[in-house]
Amino acid sequence: MAEGIHNRIAMLRAERGVSRRDLAEAMGVHYQTIGYLERGEYSPSLALALQMAEYFEVSVEVLFSRRPFPRLGDQ
Repeated sequence: MAEGIHNRIAMLRAERGVSRRDLAEAMGVHYQTIGYLERGEYSPSLALALQMAEYFEVSVEVLFSRRPFPRLGDQ
């Protein structure tokens, strides 16, 4: 993904034991949308990005970035 939006949705979901379907229901979107977001095939609206950050209780910058996130082993 050269110029897309990078995210940590899958990591946060895994940490909290939240399924794609559960997250989608909480966000009011189709569960496939969560998969598209996680794979970088779809960029969220500002409203969805803010809603998702609020759901996970993190800042938007923790969840989304214009640059790739460093790998966990590289931090």
